[in-house]
Amino acid sequence: MQVLSNNTRRLSRVLKSPIFIFSERLVAPDAPLAESPRARLQWRKLTTLSPQSSGITRGCCLSPTEQPSMMMAFRAAFSSEASTVEAIPTEAVKELYDKMLESVNVKRSMPPNAWLWSLIENCKNQDDIKLLFDILQNLRRFRLSNLRIHSNFNCNLCQEVTKACARVGALNFGKKGLWKHNVYGLTPSIGSAHHLLTYAKEHNDVKLMMDVMTLLKENDLPLQSGTADIVFSICYNTDNWKLMSKYSKRFVEAGVKLRRSAFDVWMEFAAKIGDVESLWEIEKLRSESQKQHTVVSGFSCAKGLLLEHKPEEAAAVIQILLNQNLTDAKKSKIAVELKKLVSEWPLEVIKRQKEEDRKALAVSLNSDIPVMLSKTGLEVSVNMEDLTSKEGILC
Repeated sequence: MQVLSNNTRRLSRVLKSPIFIFSERLVAPDAPLAESPRARLQWRKLTTLSPQSSGITRGCCLSPTEQPSMMMAFRAAFSSEASTVEAIPTEAVKELYDKMLESVNVKRSMPPNAWLWSLIENCKNQDDIKLLFDILQNLRRFRLSNLRIHSNFNCNLCQEVTKACARVGALNFGKKGLWKHNVYGLTPSIGSAHHLLTYAKEHNDVKLMMDVMTLLKENDLPLQSGTADIVFSICYNTDNWKLMSKYSKRFVEAGVKLRRSAFDVWMEFAAKIGDVESLWEIEKLRSESQKQHTVVSGFSCAKGLLLEHKPEEAAAVIQILLNQNLTDAKKSKIAVELKKLVSEWPLEVIKRQKEEDRKALAVSLNSDIPVMLSKTGLEVSVNMEDLTSKEGILC
């Protein structure tokens, strides 16, 4: 009987305290929380997010404009995916978000386009991007239900959204902009993809490049010359010939007209790894669309001929470059490429050969490169080192 009385009094004390509904649990402020210290810290941070949030602890109802942003804060604070304890959107973004949300939820009118453009421009972190995508979803819903507008936002706006995602590193949100079917009203385009690919190039992010290329295929977005430029650069910079071969085949099969810059990277890569067969296939494709060599493509062919033990023909290719109407900048570039061919490329290409083939190639290049240099008629101030004596090359 005494135990029942004690339980009754304890229950009475608990029931006197206001009770909140939070994360699908009943929590009394005076009752001890059965969570980790991190969760308790999250709760304290959450209850001090803003003066308006005190309405929750008093059991008051939030206004329609406060509910979505507060629920986003709840999810961010208690989500296992949250990277920080508290979400801190930029003040300018939060103000614009609240104004636009009030416009559609309270005033039932479409906010000015300038507000949305300003919000995109002011995004500085991932929490800003979360608010951006939340308001995009609200705007799409409002356009559809109230204005009977079924079309997506225009491509220019959608590209700026993806650009903002790349700018702050919110890559998962950025990839949503490439979905053909999405709840944000975004129109996928190759321009949006280029913003993400440019980010991948700047950070040597092969996984992001692969994800974007997959999304382009799944959402029927056409490949362009600019796409090849970025993808080829990423493959070259990350030394991934396998992906270069895979994606170059895809571009060629799609009928993309490759630029000189793409052919330069592709051919230089083939020459660097000593894949002569691929080099001549690429050269055939290049010659079908371009009459003259660039400095890089010409020297790539010269390297291929050296690998085939044809120093005279290699010299002839360089001579053709010299006979073109060259600017001073291109003449300077020829000198740079010639020095690289002599001092850097031989060691690189030898290292990539099978162990049993290295010595024969080293001996061949050691004798053929001086012959090529003499046939060009140029006075070259570079020294040809004895490749066969390089430590580690022939091991």
